[in-house]
Amino acid sequence: MAENNQQNVIDKEFGLTSLSIRNKITVYVLTLIIIAAGVYSYITLPKESFPEVEQPTVYVSTAHPGNSPEDIESLITRELEKEINTIEGVDNIQSTSVQDFSAIVVEFQVGVDVDDAVIDVKDAVDRAKSELPTDLKSDPSVIKFSFSENFPILNLNLTDPSKTLDELNDMAEYLEDEIEKFKEISKVNIVGVDEKEVEVMVDPFKLEARKVTFTDIENAISAENLTLSGGNVVADGLRRNVRVIGEFDDPAQIEEIIISNEDGHIVYLKDVATVTFGYKDKMNYARLDLNPVVKLDVMKRSGENLLIATDKITKLIDESYASGQIPSSTKVTVTNDQSKDTREQVSSLGNNIIFGVILVVTVLMFFLGTRNSLFVGMAIPLSMFMALMILGLLGISINTMTLFGLIMALGMLVDNGIVVVENVYRLMEEGLSPMAATRKGVGEVALPIISSTATTLAAFMPLAFWPGIIGEFMLYLPVTLIITLGSSLFVALVINPVFISSFMSLDGKKVYNHKRIIIRSSISIVVGLVIALGAGIPALGNLLILIGALTLMNIYVLGPLSKMFQSGFLPALEGRYERVLKSAVKHPGLYLGGAFLALFISLGVFAAFQPKVLFFPENEPKYVNVFVEFPVGTDIEVTNDFAKKIEGQVLEIIKPYETIVESVSTNVSQGAADPNDPTAVGQSEEPHKARITVNFIESKLRGDINTIDVMNDLRAQIKPEPGVTLTIDKDAAGPPTGKPINLEIVGEDLERLIHVSEDIQQKIDESGIRGIEELKSSLELGKPELIVDIDRDNARRFGLSTYAIANEIRTALFGKEVSKYKEGEDDYEINVRLNQDYRYDIDALLNKNITFRNQNSGKLVQVPISSVAHVRYGSTYGSIKRKDLDRVVTLSSNVLAGANATEITEQLKVLMADYDMPAGYSYAFTGEQEEQAENMAFLAKALLIAVFTIFLIIVSQFNKITAPFIIMVSVFLSTIGVFLGLVIFNMEFVVIMTMVGIIALAGIVVNNAIVLIDYIELTRKRRRRELGLDDDDRLPMEEVLNSIILAGKTRLRPVILTAITTILGLVPLAVGLNIDFIGWFTSYNADFYVGGDNVVFWGPMSWTIIFGLTFATFLTLIIVPTMYLLADKFMYRIAGKKEARKANALS
Repeated sequence: MAENNQQNVIDKEFGLTSLSIRNKITVYVLTLIIIAAGVYSYITLPKESFPEVEQPTVYVSTAHPGNSPEDIESLITRELEKEINTIEGVDNIQSTSVQDFSAIVVEFQVGVDVDDAVIDVKDAVDRAKSELPTDLKSDPSVIKFSFSENFPILNLNLTDPSKTLDELNDMAEYLEDEIEKFKEISKVNIVGVDEKEVEVMVDPFKLEARKVTFTDIENAISAENLTLSGGNVVADGLRRNVRVIGEFDDPAQIEEIIISNEDGHIVYLKDVATVTFGYKDKMNYARLDLNPVVKLDVMKRSGENLLIATDKITKLIDESYASGQIPSSTKVTVTNDQSKDTREQVSSLGNNIIFGVILVVTVLMFFLGTRNSLFVGMAIPLSMFMALMILGLLGISINTMTLFGLIMALGMLVDNGIVVVENVYRLMEEGLSPMAATRKGVGEVALPIISSTATTLAAFMPLAFWPGIIGEFMLYLPVTLIITLGSSLFVALVINPVFISSFMSLDGKKVYNHKRIIIRSSISIVVGLVIALGAGIPALGNLLILIGALTLMNIYVLGPLSKMFQSGFLPALEGRYERVLKSAVKHPGLYLGGAFLALFISLGVFAAFQPKVLFFPENEPKYVNVFVEFPVGTDIEVTNDFAKKIEGQVLEIIKPYETIVESVSTNVSQGAADPNDPTAVGQSEEPHKARITVNFIESKLRGDINTIDVMNDLRAQIKPEPGVTLTIDKDAAGPPTGKPINLEIVGEDLERLIHVSEDIQQKIDESGIRGIEELKSSLELGKPELIVDIDRDNARRFGLSTYAIANEIRTALFGKEVSKYKEGEDDYEINVRLNQDYRYDIDALLNKNITFRNQNSGKLVQVPISSVAHVRYGSTYGSIKRKDLDRVVTLSSNVLAGANATEITEQLKVLMADYDMPAGYSYAFTGEQEEQAENMAFLAKALLIAVFTIFLIIVSQFNKITAPFIIMVSVFLSTIGVFLGLVIFNMEFVVIMTMVGIIALAGIVVNNAIVLIDYIELTRKRRRRELGLDDDDRLPMEEVLNSIILAGKTRLRPVILTAITTILGLVPLAVGLNIDFIGWFTSYNADFYVGGDNVVFWGPMSWTIIFGLTFATFLTLIIVPTMYLLADKFMYRIAGKKEARKANALS
């Protein structure tokens, strides 16, 4: 009978929840499946530092050794650009032509499939091949851009003073071969040792004396060094293949070949040349802590697991030592290991989840009791496991963005569970059974929490369509949040109700058998101590100790405190709130006016103090680079010697900080480009450049030392020298976007463009604008060159063509590959060129005879080069950059510490407004400022879309305009907390992270307001029924006020709880609070620290939400009811006027 009575009071229930309660076993099994699938996904999902960014960008690189930047531009770059420009969907084309190399970056419009883009570019390159030089060694390379496949996941550095370079190189090649066998690895590059070659060094005088040509040598070597199939023969019933084997087994054999047999005079190669097998001319150096190293750059394959890849490499190194492949005297040092950050982030996720559960359960325990708080706390791991399962199904890796999306969702995961559990708990306090209370309680709040979750998802949904490289990075944050919060809604409506209806109880009615509890807890603690200390299994032992200790603490400490809180503090809080709310509804205009006054004051304070505006957070450097740049054409030995000098200065300067320095690495030529420069990928060696990198240990181990201080000391104490450019910079805070100050000047005529860019640079330098570190031009001038002018009349008179003369000079100096020498699985070039003694002697070059056979007489003729050509000295460009088929010069600079790039750019815009640009030439501010403007515009649009979508969702729920209007006003008023918080705590306004925080805030703030207004409506509806009124009848004003006050008191606990848990969930991100619970549990090492790299990036967003949500809680509890009352009075007044007009019309 009692059950039937309780069934009658269930006036509202949610069908899906009732279905799950009726099928408990199915839900229990589903819960186990979710847990198992989540754990499996967590273990098997690829883990990496950066998300798999597949931006529609394609790189085209072409090598053509022996050609100047101008030749590369005219022969290769322009021809490729013409065809690529015809492709549909191309957004822009940027190219760089340097000595021997052309690099073209093709960016496509958003929405273009990157794989289709690669195919289109390959087709365009194929069409352009007929216009490219015929002597290209290889076709242009076309690849899509991928962060994981273009940047090393780690570097292996091999050092051993007792080993030769050959021996170190052999070990490096062994490691390269073994590492490339791993499916997780795409490629390995060896740096610090040059490629080997067979060099045929020709003596020009001996060559001329024997009347032999370079062509004779080429033909002889290529004709002798081959293996050819001769078909097959059949004999004695067997078919045998015939092979003619003539390849060289030893480079020494090459000297013995005959290159000429004119009139019986045999000339061997050794008569005119010397053959050596060794390294090519030195083109790169690599050092670690001043010691020469052979370095391996290891690149991961897209979509593979970073942690597994690094674990395999570590295991390979250990096995190589054990097997003797790497001797014990050889040291293999791992630097730039990205897996450290990823491991730290994965560990941080697990510990933040544990920390979140502890914080949430602790807070809920005081409001709901210990046992019932666990029903809410279980939403965190269950939602996480479900989210991981879905991420696994979608093929999304665990990376920086997904990890922090999960961490950020921590505080919001329990919001739905809090509303459900608190409402069921309240109904049980009113006398309903657990089953009836669950069905009714969920039914009362199901639609509001669905609506509130939908509004939160609506806030993050536009961020999933963020364009550009920043958007590709940030995409995984909203996607992860949407999946996780959607999972929490499923848990709250399907899984939680089943456990609540079965196990929930009122704590005050429980009677504990204290003697039994003490005995069991003591046994658990004693057994735990024995297992932890005696058996050496600390994890299991500590678990038993923890269970016993928590049980005792719950009964004798936490339980009594919780009851005191619920019976003492909560009633007092509710009474105080009721009095404030009654005052507010008596004077609604005064309270609402005060809220808007606070908004205007906060805007005024924000405008007056003008917090520093940043595009990305200013990160504490993980490493600092010292870039050295000589004039183009500087010999690598000069660059290397100067780099050694700078290394010594760096090591001296960082001595006070040596406890936080992991290593100092140096690259000369190859690997010396700026890693923050997105166009630097794929460029060839640059012997006039060097990079010294100071790598720091993990931030948590640095103590109070700030690595920015190290960078500032380096900037202050390393002084530039005449003719050398020095730049000291840190790692980028986010994806590469260009320099903070970036001014592009575009035009076709290069000489005019140089003049304009130099004039603008001088104008800016003389303007005195503060904060610009050093304005630099992208145009590298002054590369020395020797120009050979052909005397065509004399050349034709002797029977020589321009090509014949140019080819002779090119072969003599640069050399020519004539064949391949094979040794095992490796192929080495056989190059023919002049002996080094004559190669760099200009007089010897000009006096060299060109030997050829006259086509008319058939006789051998020798003509000195000086008879048909003249030389002069000049200079050319180190590189030529182009953008959208026009030449471009970029003036760029970092900003000094404390300077604001946005303010500097505004001053530069004012300065440039007065500059008279020549016709056909233009300028634009690009780089970080361009990205900032584009992303700011998108985020503003995303905020408007989010607000509009949230408005539509609320309208669809309440089917009226007043409630959505009230809720949206509360969203805008919540920014009071953001503006005041940034000013009071002197924080920067970070464009990306603060704006994302404001958008997120819009979705979070509405949740409590929706639940509160929905409950006011429900209370009024029930009161109408009690008074026998129809739904259209208006309640007396006194009843309206009572409904508002009753709803406010009823929703006080869930509003406060959801705000506190959301804020507490963000606290670890905001302050960088890190506790290694797992380490603490297993090895008694909590590894507690505050700060770290992550707080710099995620802190601004977290604080934005914390500031806004703190103030929004006050708005929800006080201002929202007052606005509701004012709106109700306004609508009643309008309705009254309509009724009066109808009555007058009838009379």
